[in-house]
Amino acid sequence: MTASFTEPAAHEELLPGTARALYHRTAVAQAQGRTPSLVAAVVRGDEVVWSAARGESPAAGPAVDLQYRVGSITKTFTAVLVLRLRDDGLLGLDDPLERHLPGTGVGGVTIAQLLSHSAGLAAESPAPWWERTPGELRPTLREVLGEQPRLHPAGRLHHYSNPGYTLLGSLVEQVRGRPWAEVLRAEVLDPLGLTRTTTDPEEPHATGWAVHPWADVLLPEPTEDLGLMAPAGQLWSTAADLARFAVFLKAGDDRVLSAESVAELRVPAVPPGEGAWGSGYGLGLQLLEHGGRRLVGHSGSLPGFLAAMWLSTEDDLAAVALANTTSGVAVGTLAADLLKIVADREPRIPDPWRPLTEVEPALLELTGTWYWGPTPYTLRLRTDRGLELRPSGGAGRASRFRAESDGTWTGLDGYYLGETLRPVPGTDGAAVGHLDLGSFVFTRQPYDPSVPVPGGVDPGGWRPTD
Repeated sequence: MTASFTEPAAHEELLPGTARALYHRTAVAQAQGRTPSLVAAVVRGDEVVWSAARGESPAAGPAVDLQYRVGSITKTFTAVLVLRLRDDGLLGLDDPLERHLPGTGVGGVTIAQLLSHSAGLAAESPAPWWERTPGELRPTLREVLGEQPRLHPAGRLHHYSNPGYTLLGSLVEQVRGRPWAEVLRAEVLDPLGLTRTTTDPEEPHATGWAVHPWADVLLPEPTEDLGLMAPAGQLWSTAADLARFAVFLKAGDDRVLSAESVAELRVPAVPPGEGAWGSGYGLGLQLLEHGGRRLVGHSGSLPGFLAAMWLSTEDDLAAVALANTTSGVAVGTLAADLLKIVADREPRIPDPWRPLTEVEPALLELTGTWYWGPTPYTLRLRTDRGLELRPSGGAGRASRFRAESDGTWTGLDGYYLGETLRPVPGTDGAAVGHLDLGSFVFTRQPYDPSVPVPGGVDPGGWRPTD
């Protein structure tokens, strides 16, 4: 090791106090974690606004361009490939894996269950330890899965599984008819410009080390080709490339996945495990509550390397941390803390409010107060020409809705995700007499007697107590 990282990158976009706080947090992590080198970066919008490195570098040049092995962050890339297959109409997420990749011996587990680690598969491949041995020792899926691939009933709980993502990588190869790495390069890495994300290390790259727990000495870690396990953890990448990938995971890119499909990755798919209610898992993305914020991303580790990437869509921020040590430094906490520092010190400036340039009268007629029974709700027209339903009192079920070509509206989030909102004409000739939302009737007056409220409305109407 020759060159030394000493100074943080200078960026005018952040306030000096914010930049120093970020650098101090990074420096403390590297020193206390006793890691040979550590690189971190923060993304705001679609740009890296701060980066820094501490420790020793094997080569001169920008720290954000130095490759580290990123371990299980690879799983998010594999999940993107599977969603592409779904969007191309080649499979459904609820399809049994056996329909597209027969003979695995894992039963009727679905593709969505594999993506969310809820298929009940074992966490690791049978011995020897797959991360420190060549992939040739596991030339077929049988060697990867072992004699008892399933430990739990499918769909019941979250149980992290590296062999599960091996199956997903093999699924990609089966459906596309090409190797996983080749499909990844053509369909994700090249379109997003991730030229420094590779399956094998390319200079300049860091060396993986183990640090002695009781002495300041190092032991080099082996770097193995993982073979069939590659879709679970093979990739090498840089802080700059992972920053670009985080931007994609926030907003999508129609060359790879639409914003709508990327948003599916971020939705919680299974309940968290016992004792882990501050975390969860979507489809190839970890979910984390940190500092009052909901973060999505992924961590990664392989012998000699630790990696983390977290993003907050609400704050339009992301953070990356990479280290070349087997253990000792909590890069996941570091990346989350870096994001929090910027969000707290320099909160996102909202986009300016602007009125709509035109609006159909029929849309305006939908807005205003509606009652679910006696409970008032407000339906408002958003600047994106969607609708948003919220309880007037603040607490309760709220959802956004997207217009459909048949005059109905589809729920985009919250309790009414995927549910249909249908405006129903009034019996008195009014264009809209009431709203039908998943069989719930919303009326302009509490329990309006002129509307077919399920169960009817007492003909005596509202009255004082006797």
